[in-house]
Amino acid sequence: MTLIYGCMGLGGTWDDAPFTAADVDLAERAVHAALDIGISWFDHADIYRNGKAEQVFGEVLRRDPALRDRVRIQTKCGIRLGENGLQAYYDLSKAAILQRVDGSLRRLGVERVDVLLLHRPDPLMDPVEVADAYGELRAAGKVGALGVSNMSAAQMSLLQRHLDEPLAANQLEMSLHRRDWLEAGVLVNHPEGSGLSFPEGTVEYCRANGVRIQAWGSLAQGIYSGARRSEADNEAYELVNAMAAEKGTTAEAIVLGWLMRHPARIEPVLGTANPDRIRACGDAAAQAAAMTNVEWYRLWTAARGNAVP
Repeated sequence: MTLIYGCMGLGGTWDDAPFTAADVDLAERAVHAALDIGISWFDHADIYRNGKAEQVFGEVLRRDPALRDRVRIQTKCGIRLGENGLQAYYDLSKAAILQRVDGSLRRLGVERVDVLLLHRPDPLMDPVEVADAYGELRAAGKVGALGVSNMSAAQMSLLQRHLDEPLAANQLEMSLHRRDWLEAGVLVNHPEGSGLSFPEGTVEYCRANGVRIQAWGSLAQGIYSGARRSEADNEAYELVNAMAAEKGTTAEAIVLGWLMRHPARIEPVLGTANPDRIRACGDAAAQAAAMTNVEWYRLWTAARGNAVP
């Protein structure tokens, strides 16, 4: 079972202000905390902190070049922020993909990323252009594999028709708190299912086609491990923490273990920059392996606030 460290919290502010030495120090502590618990995959995007997340990660690698052999890097492209008079828009044209990957490699200070993810579905995407861009990047040794983020089974299927190798991953918001990915597969032909936005069959498509499922937001913004929460989340919070105390582990490990217990072999992406909280996730795989069906259902039921149909 795999944990991934998400680097969105690194690099300082989201504006044009330059990063500082303190930002690099923070990133270095976070990276080493992740390595301490066995994480080797590090997740980026070209837009994170206006590109500074990739830059400070590159600075961490420059401080200790031996780290490069210990880390696997993935990054994303496809979202453009604050350009051409728009707050945001999507761009998965061939020219944009090639340009953005070169920018990421430059900021990271590496020659290759292991996986490139298409960050959001672009309604104007031409899958032939995407396949051409990926083919050039792969031939140049700049990208090892192609994946997607926030895409449905239908969107993956359309893109896959034009690729000569399987998509590597799909990164989706998934947690004990954000459960549409789970509920959509259960509430088929049930009135409760009408309010769900998650495309039915996406998880099943990934499982059937060997696509790694990566879960962003997997710690649920800490609402089960001490962050501010609503009254509706109290029952699940109490159960998570009671289970953690009973098993001699952390609330983070229980929350992530619940995700990893699912047979889709979900890979949680940890978004915190706090080294202590990163290390608190280290027991997640063990908790997933030990979690019984009944314990898994107890957590799900407590989080949803009522019994399963």
